[in-house]
Amino acid sequence: MSSARNMIALKSILHKEVHRFMRIWVQTLVPPAITISLYFVIFGELIGSRIGQMGGFDYMSFIVPGLIMMSVITNSYSNVASSFFSAKWQRNVEEMLVAPVPNWVIVAGYVGGGMCRGILVGCIVTLISLLFTEIQIHNIWVIIATVALTSATFALGGLINAIFAGSFDDISIIPTFILTPLTYLGGVFYSITLLPDFWQGVSQINPIVYMVNAFRYGFLGISDVSLIAAFSVLGGFIITLFVIAMTLITKGIGLRS
Repeated sequence: MSSARNMIALKSILHKEVHRFMRIWVQTLVPPAITISLYFVIFGELIGSRIGQMGGFDYMSFIVPGLIMMSVITNSYSNVASSFFSAKWQRNVEEMLVAPVPNWVIVAGYVGGGMCRGILVGCIVTLISLLFTEIQIHNIWVIIATVALTSATFALGGLINAIFAGSFDDISIIPTFILTPLTYLGGVFYSITLLPDFWQGVSQINPIVYMVNAFRYGFLGISDVSLIAAFSVLGGFIITLFVIAMTLITKGIGLRS
């Protein structure tokens, strides 16, 4: 009986989250598509024609996986951060906390919503990329696993950000000062093998390097890092962030006034 109740609660939260961003699709789905289209035009067509090849592939084909992953990361994160903070600000979270459902259902519901938006935007960006280049698929299972684990990782990160945030301005601090720099330095537009040895070592501290390269391997069959290392990093981050999120919600840190 309790498992059936938990599934109903999980489906309700997930449905609410998906309905929320689909209801305002002009704000949640269209802007990322326009932004990535500009990246394709500027970096792929204009700059890429001068760069030539990267990693044995034309520059446009090389950056497509990175741009898809960048859109997945930003949208998975921002969806949960904004949605959960809005629920906290409107005191809706308190109703969920006193409801007879375990806290993992709340976490899974919001994370699932963030994953849905991130993956949906990733699919839209993939379709747009077909207007600029042909997409190769080296290993579809690596692609699916990487995008699912990455979207889950950053959805959890957005949830933790929302828990600690004290105002709407606070949910933009992490994306602006941490997430965006790490993404641009994560090998989206270049191979880290082009960097000097010291900076290659520094780049390996950046978790987004592993996500982008694993995703690129799924398309092109090339990667600057091993797949084992990439999936180990993803698995480690998901477990760590899930434990942190569960601990914060269980203790009511940042949620109970």
